[in-house]
Amino acid sequence: MRSVIFKKFIQIILVVLILSSSVFYIASSSALLKNSRKDMTYTLRAMDEILDYSSNLAGEIGNLKQTLSENESRFTIIRMDGSIVADTGNVPAASLDNHLDREEVKEALAEGTGTARRYSKTLKVNMLYVAIRSSRADYILRMAIPYSGMKEYLMLLLPSIWLSFLMAIMYSAFSADSFSKSITKPLKEISQEMLKVNGDYTDLSFEKYQYPEINIIAETTTEMSKNVKEYLNQIELEKQIRQEFFSNASHELKTPITSVQGYAELLESGIIQDEEQKIDFIRRIKKEAVNMNHLINDILMISRLEAKEAEVLKNDVRLSILVGDIVESLKPLAASHEVTVHVDCKPLCIYANGQQMKELFGNLISNAVKYNKPGGEVWVTVTEEDRNVIIRVKDNGMGIPKESLSRIFERFYRVDKGRSKKQGGTGLGLSIVKHIVNFYHGTITVRSELDIGTEFLVKIPIQEKIC
Repeated sequence: MRSVIFKKFIQIILVVLILSSSVFYIASSSALLKNSRKDMTYTLRAMDEILDYSSNLAGEIGNLKQTLSENESRFTIIRMDGSIVADTGNVPAASLDNHLDREEVKEALAEGTGTARRYSKTLKVNMLYVAIRSSRADYILRMAIPYSGMKEYLMLLLPSIWLSFLMAIMYSAFSADSFSKSITKPLKEISQEMLKVNGDYTDLSFEKYQYPEINIIAETTTEMSKNVKEYLNQIELEKQIRQEFFSNASHELKTPITSVQGYAELLESGIIQDEEQKIDFIRRIKKEAVNMNHLINDILMISRLEAKEAEVLKNDVRLSILVGDIVESLKPLAASHEVTVHVDCKPLCIYANGQQMKELFGNLISNAVKYNKPGGEVWVTVTEEDRNVIIRVKDNGMGIPKESLSRIFERFYRVDKGRSKKQGGTGLGLSIVKHIVNFYHGTITVRSELDIGTEFLVKIPIQEKIC
């Protein structure tokens, strides 16, 4: 990269030098031509003032031959018809061609002043011609000088030009090298700093560089490192959660299977003769089978919610009726725990899957009842706010420790494992609630204090289809 920048820099400088030299040459040539024309015009005006047109003009300008020949200049007096009156050249005036067709003569006749550049066959050189119309007589005064423009000065200026080019190239090379270092050095430092990571994605530290773009690269690299670190931590956490899930799921399934197997073996062995005890064992097997069925259904529901299956059937769900049915079905549970449930549900309707809404309300309300205290109360409130269904389930029960609040939505996580086992359930209730809320692009928050109570707040956007 450094060599590429260096080469490009030198190329640009060379192009700029060539272009600037060309522009300078063209501008200087133009200025030189303009000044030469101006000086020649001034000379012709002066000669027009001092010439005596009533005398012998050939003899009068003959005195100028020596002076003009030293400068390789030529002076000519031309009649209006184009014939030559007098000329300072070596050729007799009478033998010269008619000059009426000369560009500078035609222009002088038309506008008073004329100029032209061309090759002189007489003098065998490129000449600059300037002609004026006399203000004192009917004559055209013309002056010619050898003119090659800037070419005659080019050889004189060439050493200076080469020296300037050399100095410019040397300075450019130094500047290009310094500039390339100022770019490649920060990039090298960034790459070296990244190599220090060595797979552990520790925090990177970069200096502030003079170029904002390189600072953006450094900041982006730092941010990417943090994102990768967070991503790896998230993967590790999900891996841990997955391992815990399989471990817990295996345990939750193994316990009832072991129980069913034990009861079945006892019945099969014929040891149990008491009919009432046999019926009790059968009842226990059935209960464990129901528990396993509930557990598997809950696991399948979480799986479907995570996959966001398109086959979920939605219809208009009247929440007041749904909540009323759930509370009615939980009356035996509330009575056994000596808990009172209060319901304040506005007549709202939501476009959703009825079973999912039943799971959401059922898990929140049943948890509030089961983890309450004798004589406790549960308040269920459903309202609408800013096109959102607002669900509040509040209790004055035992509360949740602060260290457990961030984990209560994990699968199979139990705050009080001993009491949770006694209360029954699969340990997937709040995880299902969280997945249902996410499925409908809603939010769920929880506030809790030990021995004071817990409040769950759910917000679910109301979709377009309304009852």
